[in-house]
Amino acid sequence: MNRNSCARLGVALLLLLSITAQARLPAAAIASAHPLATEAGFEVLDQGGNAFDAAVAVSAALAVVEPHGSGMGGGGFWLLHQADGGRNIMLDGREAAPGAASRDMYLDNRGQVVRDWAINGPSAAGIPGQPAALAHLASRYGRLPLATSLAPAIRLAKQGFPVEEHYRRLALMRRDVLNRSPEARRIFLSNGEVPAAGQLIVQPELAALLEALAEDGHDGFYRGELAQKLVDGVVDNGGLWSLEDLAGYKVVEREPVTGTFRGAKIISAAPPSSGGVVLIQALNILERFNDGQPDPALLPHLAIESMRRAYRDRALHLGDPDFVDMPIEQLLDKDYATGLAADIKLDRATPSSSLGKPVTVEQGNHTSHFSIIDQDGNRVAATLSINLPFGSGFVVPGTGLLLNNEMDDFSANPGAPNAYGLIGGEANAIAPGKRPLSSMTPTFIEWDGKVAILGTPGGSRIISMVMLSALEALDGKPAKDWVSRPRFHHQYQPDMVQAEPDFVGTEAGKSLLVRGHQMESTGRRYGNMQAVFWDGRTGKLEAVADPRGIGSGITRPINR
Repeated sequence: MNRNSCARLGVALLLLLSITAQARLPAAAIASAHPLATEAGFEVLDQGGNAFDAAVAVSAALAVVEPHGSGMGGGGFWLLHQADGGRNIMLDGREAAPGAASRDMYLDNRGQVVRDWAINGPSAAGIPGQPAALAHLASRYGRLPLATSLAPAIRLAKQGFPVEEHYRRLALMRRDVLNRSPEARRIFLSNGEVPAAGQLIVQPELAALLEALAEDGHDGFYRGELAQKLVDGVVDNGGLWSLEDLAGYKVVEREPVTGTFRGAKIISAAPPSSGGVVLIQALNILERFNDGQPDPALLPHLAIESMRRAYRDRALHLGDPDFVDMPIEQLLDKDYATGLAADIKLDRATPSSSLGKPVTVEQGNHTSHFSIIDQDGNRVAATLSINLPFGSGFVVPGTGLLLNNEMDDFSANPGAPNAYGLIGGEANAIAPGKRPLSSMTPTFIEWDGKVAILGTPGGSRIISMVMLSALEALDGKPAKDWVSRPRFHHQYQPDMVQAEPDFVGTEAGKSLLVRGHQMESTGRRYGNMQAVFWDGRTGKLEAVADPRGIGSGITRPINR
């Protein structure tokens, strides 16, 4: 082939790629943790909205129907991809410490953490970020008015949603704390007990809060009458909020972290989420072994050793980028990963104690995630949280707002354990206005004309779940396998493999034991991954919900 022919072929290929990139998908896809939230997203798409409008609808609906996992009193990270221009953005709607917060605010006069103060009631609540994030998402990226995208959630709050077994199990875990708050008791319990399956949870005050946000946007929540009610209710019950805290809260647009693994591009959450950094670093370490495709018999061991080292760096270095200098470039560097991989032995586990000081961080595992792609190719992966089930257990009187307890995600006393018995580092110490470190890992993976949109709840296990699912995706497994595969996890400290019961007795599980790994069963399956897969070459589109939960994944065309 001569030079002119090559040139013409190159131009033709570029044109084909351009056409493919701009082509509409055959359908839209949404996977979320609750069928009513998935339906809310499609309702907004049917009215001419894009993926970002649908993300507002799904986020708000989850705040109503999944109060144990996320809410308007919490926050999260929304990873966005604009098809027109190919831009990726992370919206940081993470909660912030009140202005009156201090490094030692949860310590008694002996220097011990008062755990009840840090996890229960308004003293445990950071300034919510979700209302600001939804207003920002609608005004900057959506096509529809905020009021249109919030309408499904407002209707659900007024009409109610039926209690199911997952709600009942988590309400039982937090029943005593919910009973401390008269409003929480009235809304989420039945005469102080866990409601029966099928009972409707109706939230008219939350509907009014959503209507204020719909009418006035950001200021409808963070200024004015509602803001005054929130501050009065928090302060009167021992919290530290001020009107200045609410008025000063802002969503931050951050550059997602990116890396490569086996030729695929990984796009994920940036600090103050640790998720993307740890995910890419662990994959970089694993890639040192046969280019990321080691013998299947070795994979569990090498995955654990990769997690062990990446989680150690997480605890030592990561925090809020507006407060802490972090060596992100080094942590994501493949040569650095080569150095970390050098002392991994193929035949035995590395004791975590041999790697240095035992420092780590964890947060609550009752979070929510959803994944969306619209027919124009716009994407959203969003992970939202209020921390422990039902957050702080406190509803601000007259507002319907269930508060988060994300302040426990800070290191209340660097060197002392948090609610999960794990030890935090100085980079994540409490400071006024600071955002606590998170493990939320909303992620896009792009390879060979394909796209995966992933994420899950699960506290510090989130990152390892996304990592294992990424390996499934890149091995060509169907999306249902990404969300259903047996899971295992290691986070440096405690020096223990945590594994689902259906992994423990498998050959893969036994391969870890013979190499000297300590393993414990989690007692039940964990996580609730929601995933979307799009193959631009074949047109295949999937939306799948984790069988561990009650979520739904739906694909269907949008007729306009």
